[in-house]
Parts: sequence; C-alpha cells; structure tokens
Amino acid sequence: MKKLALALMMTGMVAASQAAMTGEQVYNMHCVVCHGQGVAGAPKHGDKAAWAPRLKQGMKVLFEHAKNGYKAMPAMGTCSECTDAELMAAIKYNAH
Repeated sequence: MKKLALALMMTGMVAASQAAMTGEQVYNMHCVVCHGQGVAGAPKHGDKAAWAPRLKQGMKVLFEHAKNGYKAMPAMGTCSECTDAELMAAIKYNAH
C-alpha cells in the first residue's frame, strides 16, 4: 500500500513539474488542424478580419466557446489535457 501511495505521489509530482505549453505550442499541436486551413468555418490563425467580430464578444466568450465547444469545434479544441491557462494562451495566439 505504501508503494502505491508513493507511486501516486510521484506521478502527481511529475505532472505538476511539467512546464505549461505556450499558446503557440498548443496551436501547433491541436488548433492548426482546423484553424490553419479554415476548416468548417474556423477563423484562420492571424486573420484579423475573421477574428474581429469574435474578439468583440470578449475573451470570456471565446474561452467558453473553446472550453465547451462551439458549432463544429469540439470541447477543448481536441486538447483535453490543456489547462485553462494553456487554452487561453492558444486563443490569444490564434486570434492575433
């Protein structure tokens, strides 16, 4: 039992010690699949005209759409392991 508890603690320590991904890293690993080509109406990375009306809604709305899914975009944009901070970084990177 002690070994199991130690293993679980070590697993938590390893996960906690991993550095957060940057917005660019999340984008390149997950978002680019749709946002790179504009699949299913996804606004392309850096397309200021496409992102302008979305940005007017505010970052809170964009975050909720990314976190929970919106239209054809799945929840978390396929990055189920992303933290809220990583997801927000990806949104900021993608929209600018």
